[in-house]
Amino acid sequence: MEDRMQFNEIKLLDELMNTIKEIGYSEATPIQSQTIPLLLEGYDVLACAQTGTGKTAAYVLPMLHKLSGSTRKKIKGLILTPTRELANQIHENIKQFGKGLGLSSTVIYGGVGQNAQVNALKSGVDILVATPGRLNDLIDQGYIKLGDVEMFVLDEADQMLDLGFIHDMKKIIPLLPKNRQTLLFSATMPKEIEKLASTILKSPQIIKVDPVTSTVEAINQTVYFVDRTNKISLLTYLIKEKKMTSVLVFTRTKIFADKVALKLNKAKITAMAIHGDKGQSTRELALRSFKDGSIKVLVATDVAARGIDIAELNYVINYDIPDTPETYIHRIGRTGRAGYSGNAINFCNYDDIDCLRDIEKHIGKIIKEIPSQWPMLILEKSERKARNQVVAKSENNKPKHINMQGKEVVKNKERHKGKNFNKDKVTNSHTSNQTTKDKSKSHGKSSKESGRSHNTRATVSHNKSKSINKGMNKCVNRSKSINKNK
Repeated sequence: MEDRMQFNEIKLLDELMNTIKEIGYSEATPIQSQTIPLLLEGYDVLACAQTGTGKTAAYVLPMLHKLSGSTRKKIKGLILTPTRELANQIHENIKQFGKGLGLSSTVIYGGVGQNAQVNALKSGVDILVATPGRLNDLIDQGYIKLGDVEMFVLDEADQMLDLGFIHDMKKIIPLLPKNRQTLLFSATMPKEIEKLASTILKSPQIIKVDPVTSTVEAINQTVYFVDRTNKISLLTYLIKEKKMTSVLVFTRTKIFADKVALKLNKAKITAMAIHGDKGQSTRELALRSFKDGSIKVLVATDVAARGIDIAELNYVINYDIPDTPETYIHRIGRTGRAGYSGNAINFCNYDDIDCLRDIEKHIGKIIKEIPSQWPMLILEKSERKARNQVVAKSENNKPKHINMQGKEVVKNKERHKGKNFNKDKVTNSHTSNQTTKDKSKSHGKSSKESGRSHNTRATVSHNKSKSINKGMNKCVNRSKSINKNK
């Protein structure tokens, strides 16, 4: 059973307590109840907590408490985070909770010019929030020194590994004082994180709250089985029919994020896309517009959505089912926050059924299916393009794969056909002479061929029927696999 306590039971500075009351907080979340007292006592902490549990305040409040009263403007608190959006969110929380304490803070990240960030650092900073790449850049240029750090926080550690920041982190950690307090927060706890924790934490207290295997109970989860070509029609219909005003839509790729936002705007639904290829000013404008209600829909990729923290976000829609259950939890964790109810709607085409089944096994329940006027009719997997390939049309209008060097990529089956291409070309004249003889023979065979053609059509029809039944069984048997798993 999770420990809960009132904030007035936690021994924080009066200034912090007054701010907490002004914001309207009274009861601490489980991660806050367990983490804050340990950090105030000076323990290192390894915490496993999913998105939306209040983990940012769990380390920001004790950091502000412990660093307050300092007169030397040196970096004493360092918070490392994987994305620009999350870094900005953390910095906003520091400014919100820390007003009146006399502590200075700033945030640095890549994708923008460094001059303003360097000027802020030169004026003196107590708490620094940073992404790994920009932090290393400014360290190399001599603008940042980490020798005075007293508290080090590694937030979203699992996402750091996923984004390939492990080498950046390994460069930063040796620059920190050995005598420091370290906090590691992660939504999941794979072996790589445990290995990392063993190298940077000293006798840590381990906290596990709302692990990624459990979804927020306040979230209503549903699924629509729909072909990919009809997803935009279904999305447009649902937003208009349900009068949705705050919708976060997830796509698998940046290209589709842009396409979905464009088509929604054409349907007179205000939307903007946010992903890694967007400039920082564009991303900030999209987030600001979404938060203040200027746009109804924000279309995002998974990485860009880290740091989106909107208490009253009503809907999360998975336009594409994510590849892993952990990503699914992160996505739907954007809604149903701070005690509010939320809705997670999933669009599942045939290619995504296996991923959906894995998610249902992971959360231990079948997601409720909702019928629509666009039922799933394509019951066979589409052929996905290989990386570094583009699809072009050949002269006979059939798709062919072209690699980035402009050469055609021949598939295995086609390669066997093509082996005798030059040989066939040489013997073409012999073939044409044979054609006249073949025509005379073919007349006698026409009735037989006609019968064979009829049988072939019947076989194809039978096989297609089997394919459809197989596809339908794949959907229906989700419940059997879940019950068996239980």
